[in-house]
This record gives sequence, structure tokens and C-alpha cells, in this order.
Amino acid sequence: MDLYGWIVFAHIVTVILAFAAHGVSAWAIFRVSAERDRTRLSAILDLSSSALTAAGILLLITVVLGLAAAVMGGHFAKFWPWAAIIVLVIAFGSMTPFAAIPLNKVRAVLAVAKPGDISGRPVGASGTDEELAVALAAIRPEVPAVIGVAAILILAWLMRAKPF
Repeated sequence: MDLYGWIVFAHIVTVILAFAAHGVSAWAIFRVSAERDRTRLSAILDLSSSALTAAGILLLITVVLGLAAAVMGGHFAKFWPWAAIIVLVIAFGSMTPFAAIPLNKVRAVLAVAKPGDISGRPVGASGTDEELAVALAAIRPEVPAVIGVAAILILAWLMRAKPF
């Protein structure tokens, strides 16, 4: 197998690992929307933050490997790699308003650090039960789940079919 084959293989492996890590956070948003105990919510959100850190690193490696494979394979002369990049940007961009912002509101009420916060500074005082109820009611895990699954299916089709 030449270097191109190894790059594609590494790309596929990192995709699987990134989706596995991100799946933990996807599971967490469903659990958070159903949970009311502050201690359990804090633990779930902490797990989600750790998983997102791993997923972010793996997704970055995945994108770099995907770009390398596209360049090495001469695929940028076609539209499908550009379509894949557009799908990624849309999927990542939609996860912020539909998943990250609502979860960060719950984190703020619980005085839990946001993902990536390594400052060690105190987060602040916990919010009231009413504030927690409002933050939890704003979570709609189905929306980012549908967007994520649709993006995965479209990306898999683009990578396999290379339609245009």
C-alpha cells in the first residue's frame, strides 16, 4: 500500500474514533435533558466536556488527513470534496446554537466550567432551581442529533460515491 492508502486508512480510523468520542457528548445532551439532580448533571456535563476535548483533537486530525488524502488523490479538481467541506462547516456551525449554547447555559447555572476552560478560575455561584429548569427546558437534543446523523450519512455517501 502506498502512502495515499495509509493516509486514507488513518483518516477512516480517526473518523471512527472522533465519532465515538463525540457520541459520548451526544449521549450526554440526551441525559442532561432528562436529568434534574444537580450532582448527576454536573458529572454528565464534566464527562461531556472531556469527550468533546478528545473529539475536537481527533476531528482536527481527521480533517488534516482528509485534506491530505484529497490533495494526494487529486480529488480537489472535483466538487465532492468541496461539498464535504461545506457539509462539515454547516454541521459544526449548527451544533453551536443547537447543542453547545444550551448546554453551556446549564453549565452556567450549575457553576460548572465550559469545555476547554483550563483557567482554574471559580466559575461563579450556582443558579436557582427555576433558572436550572429554564435552562434544561431549552435543550432540544433531537435537533443536533438529526443534523449530526444527516451529516454523517451525506459525508459517507460523498466519500464512497464521489458523485461529482
